[in-house]
Amino acid sequence: MPGWPGARIVVVISPQMGAQFSQFFAGMPEGAIARAPAQGVERFVFVLEGAVSLSVGEEVHQLEEEAYALTPAGMAHEIKAETAARLVVLEKVFVPLAGAVHPELVVGTVDAQPKRAMSEDGLLGVRKLIPVDERFDCEVNVMEFQPGGSLPYVETHFVEHGLLMLAGGGVYRLDDAWYPVAEGDVIWMGPYCPQWFGALGAAPSRYLIYKNWNRDPLPG
Repeated sequence: MPGWPGARIVVVISPQMGAQFSQFFAGMPEGAIARAPAQGVERFVFVLEGAVSLSVGEEVHQLEEEAYALTPAGMAHEIKAETAARLVVLEKVFVPLAGAVHPELVVGTVDAQPKRAMSEDGLLGVRKLIPVDERFDCEVNVMEFQPGGSLPYVETHFVEHGLLMLAGGGVYRLDDAWYPVAEGDVIWMGPYCPQWFGALGAAPSRYLIYKNWNRDPLPG
């Protein structure tokens, strides 16, 4: 893929299947360097294995397992594999909002984000990885389910999702079909697709999930 010399790229979600974003895995050998995406495209990077450095001007951020970064559209940067590394990457064309400040670089780790309860039984929590305000046109969260936990209701809405199972497993409802899912599985959920998840097994289940939001669904 352009901008990822030497990396092994596996595209799992793309506009060719109807999505308004792309999601892919990048396997980077040690020393490989990736460059910024096309003009107008924002990028979210999540480290699954290994370690990379993110250079933005004079700033250098070290990202290890379960660290992440959101580079806003138009921000020049490089990602260097300090060791052999495996990343999941999401990219989309940024949708600006009149009067809103352009987003800034966001760098963090999952465990540094507070876990917020999402169910009365205490079996479901969410960690929000991107600030929740109008500067950002997307959201990326980690959902954490204790054994037996589930989403509190079937969701149906105009946003789409890109999901990666990080650990554990369970059953995912998409429309009127039910699918067993486990670590490593990927799901694209289009707008208005009814969706629900329930965790199964003796260990907790976790997934990384993207959605577009904070913008009028009518194209500008």
